[in-house]
Amino acid sequence: MEEGPLLETLTRRLAECPADFLAEPCDKQSKGDVYVAGVVYDLIRELGGAPLTEKQLEAFEFRKSQAKEDRRRGRVVLVASWLLYDNWFRYRGRFASMAYEFLANKLNDVAATVPASAFVSDPDRREEMARLCLKALELRPAGETEAQAEDRLTTLDSVERVRVVREAREAEARAQRIREEMARKAAEEAASVYGRE
Repeated sequence: MEEGPLLETLTRRLAECPADFLAEPCDKQSKGDVYVAGVVYDLIRELGGAPLTEKQLEAFEFRKSQAKEDRRRGRVVLVASWLLYDNWFRYRGRFASMAYEFLANKLNDVAATVPASAFVSDPDRREEMARLCLKALELRPAGETEAQAEDRLTTLDSVERVRVVREAREAEARAQRIREEMARKAAEEAASVYGRE
């Protein structure tokens, strides 16, 4: 994993994300404000990639009838596209295919967990998005080792945090059911002993 740009540069860029990149996603036929597929198309060209095919662009077509989760993903894709449009990535002209893969396939879980606006307004979420982008491009923040970069991303990982909280709640619910069952059995045994006396 090679060294990428300074993390502070990327988080500052996210903090300065224009409101247009948080607007309602749309496609050519539906209402909305931003044509996500067009933004991604332009970004991939700027990153040195070939023009995207209609099939590749389908990953970013959001119709009015689609689920709320898909539209949330569209907003997160827009924020990530804004970040990837940074000069550091564009001037190198070699990140197009990895950026496409990241935008098309690797934002679903985080988009279901974190609203796009948090990647602009919340410092931890800005750092998380910057680190997710760098990892997708096989880069690490300037001045960090691979281990430091991975450890910090793990600390910030919203999807993992939600999973851990869910598992802890499930474990507590199981423990509560066991305690209730044990109390019920103890009461039955006490009643049985009392009945024999």
